[in-house]
Amino acid sequence: MNPFSSGTRLRDMIRAIRACKTAAEERAVVRKECASIRAAISENDQDYRHRNLAKLMFIHMLGYPTHFGQMECLKLIASPGFPEKRIGYLGLMLLLDERQEVLMLVTNSIKQDLNHANQYIVGLALCALGNICSAEMARDLAPEVKRLLQFRDPNIRKKAALCTIRIIRKAPDLAEIFINPAASLLKEKHHGVLLSGVQLCTDICYASPEALQHFRNKCVDGLIKLLKDLANSPYAPEYDISGIADPFLQIRVLRLLHVLGNGDADASESMNDILAQVATKTESNKNAGNAILYECVAAIFNVEDNGGLRVLAVNILGRFLSSRDNNIRYVALNMLMKAISLDSQAVQRQRATILECVKDSDASIRKRALELVYLLVNESNVKSLTKELIDYLEVSDSEFKPDLAAKICSIVEKFSTEKRWYIDQMVKVLSEAGNYVKDEVWHSLIVVITNAPDLHGYSVRALYKAVQAAGQQDTLPRVAVWCIGEYGDMLINNAGMLDVEDPVTVTESDAVDIVEASLKHHSSDLTTRAMCLVSLLKLSSRYPSCAKRINDIIFLQKGCLMLELQQRAIEFNSIIQNHQKIRSTLVERMPVLDESAYSGRRAGSVPAAVSTSRGALPKLPNGVSKLTSSPLVDLLDLSSDDIPAASTPSAPDFLQDLLGIDLSTNSQGVNPTQKSGTDALLDLLSVGDTPAQSTSSPVLDILSTVEDKKSSVKLLAPSSSVIDDLLGGFGPSEESLSENNGTAYPSIVAFESASLKLEFSFSKEAENPQTTLIEAQFLNKSTNVYYNFVFQAAVPKFLQLHLDPASDTSLPGSGNGWITQKLRVSNSQHGKKSLIMRIRINYEVNGKGVLEEGQINNFPRDL
Repeated sequence: MNPFSSGTRLRDMIRAIRACKTAAEERAVVRKECASIRAAISENDQDYRHRNLAKLMFIHMLGYPTHFGQMECLKLIASPGFPEKRIGYLGLMLLLDERQEVLMLVTNSIKQDLNHANQYIVGLALCALGNICSAEMARDLAPEVKRLLQFRDPNIRKKAALCTIRIIRKAPDLAEIFINPAASLLKEKHHGVLLSGVQLCTDICYASPEALQHFRNKCVDGLIKLLKDLANSPYAPEYDISGIADPFLQIRVLRLLHVLGNGDADASESMNDILAQVATKTESNKNAGNAILYECVAAIFNVEDNGGLRVLAVNILGRFLSSRDNNIRYVALNMLMKAISLDSQAVQRQRATILECVKDSDASIRKRALELVYLLVNESNVKSLTKELIDYLEVSDSEFKPDLAAKICSIVEKFSTEKRWYIDQMVKVLSEAGNYVKDEVWHSLIVVITNAPDLHGYSVRALYKAVQAAGQQDTLPRVAVWCIGEYGDMLINNAGMLDVEDPVTVTESDAVDIVEASLKHHSSDLTTRAMCLVSLLKLSSRYPSCAKRINDIIFLQKGCLMLELQQRAIEFNSIIQNHQKIRSTLVERMPVLDESAYSGRRAGSVPAAVSTSRGALPKLPNGVSKLTSSPLVDLLDLSSDDIPAASTPSAPDFLQDLLGIDLSTNSQGVNPTQKSGTDALLDLLSVGDTPAQSTSSPVLDILSTVEDKKSSVKLLAPSSSVIDDLLGGFGPSEESLSENNGTAYPSIVAFESASLKLEFSFSKEAENPQTTLIEAQFLNKSTNVYYNFVFQAAVPKFLQLHLDPASDTSLPGSGNGWITQKLRVSNSQHGKKSLIMRIRINYEVNGKGVLEEGQINNFPRDL
C-alpha cells in the first residue's frame, strides 16, 4: 500500500514520522500526508474518512495546521455508527473550540445524539458538549442535559453533571432550572456521580443566591451524614487511597460545606461537630490526609465564628509548618495570613515556628513567613521579634537582606516604644545591611537623634563603635560622620553618659580618623564624601588642635574631579583660613529638626523627592524638591493640562531644611511673617542688619547640597558684601550675572548618576518671556567612552519642546570633553506653572546599551 494514500493506517504514518532524522524530513512527510488527506476529502472518500481524521488529529498534536479537516468531523458525527461518531467527536474536541462559527452546524447532531437509544453515543455527545459548549449551545441543549441527570445509567448521570457545570459557567442564568436535579444527585450511592454532583451543587451556589439558600435548607444534613460515613467507613479497595476512603469526595464535600456555612449561623453550627471530627481523626502522615485537613481548615475559617474550632485549625497549620515538604509549609503560611485577621491570638502561639520558617532555605517560604511575621508584630512582642529578625539579618543571604531590612525598619518605626531602643535597632540594621536600606531610613534616624538631646552623647558613641566594627559601606558612615560633626565634643568627653554605657577613650585625632577614612574610601559616593567635608568643617571648630590637619585634608579635595566636592573644599578652606571669628558661629549645632513634619512627609502628606527609574537617586544640586500634589501628577502623567500651578522649590529651601523654619511665600513672593533665606543666614551669622527684601535666587551653599559655581547669583547690597567677605572674593558681582534682558538665571545640575552628569544653562528672549532657551551639557564621569549618545525629553501639554541636534554622538571619558545640545521650551502657563521635564538618555559602552531616566523639577521658578 502506498504509505501516503488515504488508506494508510495511523500507525504507518507515525512510523514514517518517527523515522525522520531532521525537522525538514518530518515536514515533508506531513505535507505528503496532508496532501493525500485533502485529495481524499475532495473525492468524498467515505471508507477511510475516520482513518484520515485520526491522522489529522495526530498531525494537529504535532503543531501543524489542520483546519481543512474540520468539516470531516461534522460528517463523521452525523454518521450512524458508533466508531465513526467516536472519531468525529474526538476530532471535534481537538480541532475546534467554542469560538469557531462552524460549531453552530453541529448543535442539531449533538441534540439528536443526546436523545439516542445507545447510551454510549449519548456519552460521546455529553463529553463533547462538556468540552466545547458555548453560551448559545448551552441554552439550546440545557433541557436535554437536565433530562439526562435522571438517566438510568450512573455513567451518563456523571457525564451529564459535568456537562451541566460547563453550561452553568457559560450561562449562569440557567442555574435555577438545575437546582432540584442537582440536589437529587447528593443522594446517589455511586461515588463518581456523587463527586460530580457535589461539584455541580457548588457551582450552582456560586451562580444563584436562591440555589444557595435552597441547599442550606435542604442539603446540609445530608452532606454532614455523607462526610461522616466517609470518615468512619471501613476499608474499601475501590475508593481507598493511603488508607483514606475517597479523599477526593471528602475534599469536594468540605468545599461545599464551607460555601453553605459562610454567612449562615444555623448551618455553621450544625456542621461544627463533623468538622471537628474530620480535623482530629484524619491522619496527617500521608499527602491525601493533609489535603483533607487543609480543606477542613479552610472550611473552619469560612464558617461562622467558633473559637474552639479555629484554635484547632491553627494548630493543624502549625503541624504543617513542621513538615519537611516545602509545598505543605507554603500553603500553611498562606492560610495563616488569612487566619490572623480572625484569631490573632491563636496564630501568635505559632510564632516560634513561623520565625523558623523565615530562616528556611526556600526563598518563597522565607518571603511568605516574613510577611506573616510582620503581621504578627504588636506592642507586646515587638522587641523579641525584632531581636530575632536582626539576629537572622547577620547571617541571611544578600538576596534576602533588602526585604528583611525593610521589614525590620518598618516594624521598628511603627512600634518603637522609646527613642534609645529605636536608635539601637537602627544602628544594628545599618551595621548589618546598610547598603540595602533606603535613604529614608538614615534620614529618619538623624531626625530622631536631633530630637533626643539627652541621647546625643549616647548616639555618637554608639555610632562611633558601630562604624569601627562594620565593614565599609555608605549608609552607616553617613549617619556616623554627621553625628561626629555635630556632637564630636561629647564623644571625646564622654558627656551624657547613661547607666548602661561603659566609658570609651576617644581622642580628637581618632574622631578625625573616622571621618577621613570615610572621605577617602574608594566606595564612598558623592553624598557620603560631601557629608564628610561638612563634618570636618565643624570639627575644625570643635577640635582646635586638629584644625591644621583638617584644613590639609580639605585642601586635597580642591583638585577633585567632582565639581561639588571641589566647590565645598574651596569654600571650607577659605572659612578655616580667613574667617576664624565667625567660624564657631557658622558651624554651631543643627537646630532640632521637625520630627512631626518629617513623619508626615514619609506618610505621604508631603510628597518626597522624585527618583529616577534606575536604582540610585539623581543628585539634585538645589536641594530636595518639595512638590505639591499637582506637579507630582504632572510628573506621573504628562497628559495633565488642567491642574492648577504650584510653585517650584524656591532657593532658600535648603535653609528651610537646615534651620527647620518656614520660608513659604505669599502670592507676591514674600512671606510677611517669616524671614527669607538670606535673612536667616545673616541671623545665623549675626552679621549686619536684615535687608528689607531678598531675591528668591539661591544664596551661598555652605552646608546644603551640591551647587555648581555657576549657580551663584546676585544678592542685594546689604548681603552681597557679607557673602563676598565670607568667601574671600569668590562671590560674583551683579554685573557679571545680568544679561540683556535684565534677568539672571542660575545654571543647575539637572541630573547626576554614578556615570553621567547633566547641566542646564538658561537664557530668555526679551520679546517672548514664555520661551526659555536651554543649553544642556553632558559630562562623562567614567573612564569609558560613550558611543551613540542620544538625549530625549518629554514635557506636559502646557509646554512645547524643541530639541536641536547634539554637538556629537560620542562622549569622552574622565571628564575630558562635553556634549552640548540646545533646547527651546515654550510655557503657555508662564507665571502659573513651572517647567517640569522627564528625560531619557541612551548610550553604548563596551558594546552594551545603557538607559538612564530621570525627572527634572528643580528649574528656577520664574522660567
